[in-house]
Amino acid sequence: MNPSIQAALTDQANHELYAAHAYRAMAIWCDDQDYNGFAKFFFAQAAEELEHADKFIRHLLDRGVMPKLTALEAPTVEFTKLIEVAQLAETLEQRNSANIHQCYAIAQEVQDFASYPLLLTLIEEQVEEESWAATMVTLTKRAECSGAIYNLDRHIVKELNAADAV
Repeated sequence: MNPSIQAALTDQANHELYAAHAYRAMAIWCDDQDYNGFAKFFFAQAAEELEHADKFIRHLLDRGVMPKLTALEAPTVEFTKLIEVAQLAETLEQRNSANIHQCYAIAQEVQDFASYPLLLTLIEEQVEEESWAATMVTLTKRAECSGAIYNLDRHIVKELNAADAV
């Protein structure tokens, strides 16, 4: 396996692990603040990011490469408002997309055709991920009073799933 694509895929596996760690931290903050709907959503996102990391790790292992896991950066754990959490989720998804696009560009450059299916699947999924993140930010910004935030929290999973279904 070409060293540059190997490094890019390993880096992305580690980023997916970091994203899972960050989503878990967001979920814990939301749970602590009694935003139970957001907490549920972010716990699910943490599990999804672990699945993505496992896909990269499995791809590398299947190709005879031992992935090198790195120490994870400590995620943000202190927020003052729910909008900060939503904006961080959007930033994480944008970073994920950029990293996966970079992996695909490297795979093209070195003609690593075996990585294309994995990367194309994740590129397609990232369109949905960025969409829900943008929707979450928009809805959270609109919820200006405590009653609106309470209502949004109760329905956030349904709202984001409905946005994906359209």
